[in-house]
Amino acid sequence: MPLTVLLRLAGFSALLHAYIGFRLLPDLPVGKDAMLGGIVVLVLSSFLIPAPLLARSYVKRQAWSDLLAWLGYLFMGLFSSVFVLTVLRDVMLLAAAGIDALTGGFPAFGGLKQASAIAVPLAALLITLIGVVNARRLAKVVHVNIPIAGLPPALDGFTVVQISDIHVGPTIKQGYLAAIVDAVNSLKPDMVAITGDLVDGSVAQLAPHVAPLARLEARHGVYCVTGNHEYYSGADAWVSELRRLGLRVLMNQNAVLEHRGARILVGGVTDFSAHQFDPAQRSDPRAALSGAPADVAFKLLLAHQPRTAPAAAEAGFDLQLSGHTHGGQFLPWNFFVRLQQPFTAGLDRWKNLRVYTSRGTGYWGPPVRFGAPSEITCLRLVRARGAGKAIGAFERPTEAAPAC
Repeated sequence: MPLTVLLRLAGFSALLHAYIGFRLLPDLPVGKDAMLGGIVVLVLSSFLIPAPLLARSYVKRQAWSDLLAWLGYLFMGLFSSVFVLTVLRDVMLLAAAGIDALTGGFPAFGGLKQASAIAVPLAALLITLIGVVNARRLAKVVHVNIPIAGLPPALDGFTVVQISDIHVGPTIKQGYLAAIVDAVNSLKPDMVAITGDLVDGSVAQLAPHVAPLARLEARHGVYCVTGNHEYYSGADAWVSELRRLGLRVLMNQNAVLEHRGARILVGGVTDFSAHQFDPAQRSDPRAALSGAPADVAFKLLLAHQPRTAPAAAEAGFDLQLSGHTHGGQFLPWNFFVRLQQPFTAGLDRWKNLRVYTSRGTGYWGPPVRFGAPSEITCLRLVRARGAGKAIGAFERPTEAAPAC
């Protein structure tokens, strides 16, 4: 990344930190020494937040680069919570000031300013600590039934374990991924689906840390697609590496599985934004059906971003598995996901297409998860009971129950 861009990011970060300093520090009941310490922490944070980008581009020694990334991402997570809480505090104080002006006196106003100034950093620190524990522990297995009208009896109970958005990189290494692989294998699925954003870094940097994927086991194999972060990290090289490890990478392609006498088509598309990096790799659900046998009983699509759903529904897929959103990863960002994606997390429907969006199995950037737990998803196809009513775009289905 160009140094000028990093300097702009550092400048923007400094402005946001200055806002926090001006809004919080004067109202804290502390002495000059503590006030100076707060200023130092804010200045340090403003420079550390862009550090992961700086480390990747300019720090050659991997251990130092990873350390700088760890510090930067931790401060990024803490700063995010402090900033949001400071904005909410200002809204609350503005409302209190309005009440004060209308009533001719709000006796608790001064105490409110001081108490809220203390509460903001304490609450942000608690959220960050809880979030780090949530992010760094092994993702829990989430069991979901996917009801499908007209599903052949042979496919009733077919299981797919989905992992997504692990982001092996500066803070997620071989051991973290190996634990995920062991958890997936213990479920003994019919197939494994990896829906993109496996890595944040080059093959040269991360190949040893991605190696545990070679141990993934499933009756019908392991299938994966690219996410946007593969394109940031050299998609072609990663596709070659994953195939070397034994994974079936689907690039607008499909595979047909024979399961108890019934056929399932597993299609996979390149990331929704892939054409911005390589026009030849534009995401194309119709191409992912190319050559499909006429007797295919069920069509499953792996697509990193949920916003592939309209094109997938039009192409004729029955189920789409996606990730990308992280479920927002930590509050309040889950409320902003819908500005870009039709779905945030869980089981939804677009016309006749079921869509399951994983919250992700790892995390990106700040090692923080709060209000959006990571997941290893065990999805089980089941026959829908009755004809059911038609469900419109963006409407959540009512038929979703624990499974497996």
